Amino acid sequence: MKRRQFIQAATAGAAASAIAMPAIAQSSPEVKWRLTSSFPKSLDTIYGGGETLSKMVSELTDGKFQIQVFAAGEIVPGLQALDAVTNNTVEMCHTVAYYYVGKDPTFAIPSSVPFGLNTRMQNAWLSHGGGGELFNEFFKKYNVHAIQCGSTGAQMGGWFRKEIKTAADLQGLKMRIAGIAGQVMAKLGVVPQQLAGGDIYPALEKGTIDGAEWVGPYDDEKLGFAKVAPYYYYPGFWEGGPAVHAFINTEKWASLPKNYQAALNAACAYATNSMTAKYDVQNPAALKRLVGAGAQLRPFSQEILEACLKASNELYAEISAKNPEFKKAIDAMQAFRNDQYLWWQVAELTFDIFQVRSRAR
Repeated sequence: MKRRQFIQAATAGAAASAIAMPAIAQSSPEVKWRLTSSFPKSLDTIYGGGETLSKMVSELTDGKFQIQVFAAGEIVPGLQALDAVTNNTVEMCHTVAYYYVGKDPTFAIPSSVPFGLNTRMQNAWLSHGGGGELFNEFFKKYNVHAIQCGSTGAQMGGWFRKEIKTAADLQGLKMRIAGIAGQVMAKLGVVPQQLAGGDIYPALEKGTIDGAEWVGPYDDEKLGFAKVAPYYYYPGFWEGGPAVHAFINTEKWASLPKNYQAALNAACAYATNSMTAKYDVQNPAALKRLVGAGAQLRPFSQEILEACLKASNELYAEISAKNPEFKKAIDAMQAFRNDQYLWWQVAELTFDIFQVRSRAR
């Protein structure tokens, strides 16, 4: 190549690079957000979902998109996380939708409702079964865009100071349980109580309440419930597969470059799988320790489960008659659940039952 041609080629290449570099920089701006969590740092697995999200987003964007995570109470109280996003106090939060049933009972369904979906079904419905789109249409009025960002797996039915054998034993029982589940239990005579996590142990110890639901063995162990309420019941039929969500301010979401939106979606999917896996690893060992320390494992009786199912269906019908958005969502969830169990009873359930019975032998 002649000297003149070489210089021309080099100049053209430099010019192309000069044009391309600003375009790349423009698509990967420096972005710094704040995320407020509904959870304390002591609940490292569920709070850790926000940290997992933050770390993954940073890695996927070469550190250009930074999300700083704040525990409940550091910016706003845990149950005000959604409001902080709606009002643009923070760009996003990490929370559970059913905390906000006071705004609209429809908020319960994308997280968990009594006798709803198990973990895999809930994840499937929200990601590929139409649930995610249905709820983001609903969430528009609250100025948020939602992405699932965690799942605890099926939870436990709670801790009680005395045995609960029949539906009659629920009459007058004061229990820490809230939201849709609390309304269901109230139909059976339970007196629902709303208490923060740190207030449950002293209330059980003093007899101010007779029982309390929390999460599962790993998280429950930290609060010492077995010392003051030895009867540990299962399953938590009101939380068969509760989903945790990242709520993002609508305008902030729309302002993100497409590659940053993709990074957030990918990070939330990873955090969802990671949270479930961590609980699945931690809960068996924690349950062994709790039983070793004196916890008395008890299943809810068939009578209690049937009574609670009947009360749940009655409540859903009552709410649906007044709230068309709730009706649309609960009908969609139940239709998805019924089809899922057609498959589940053929493969998943049959396999699991055989494995459990084989282990018992």
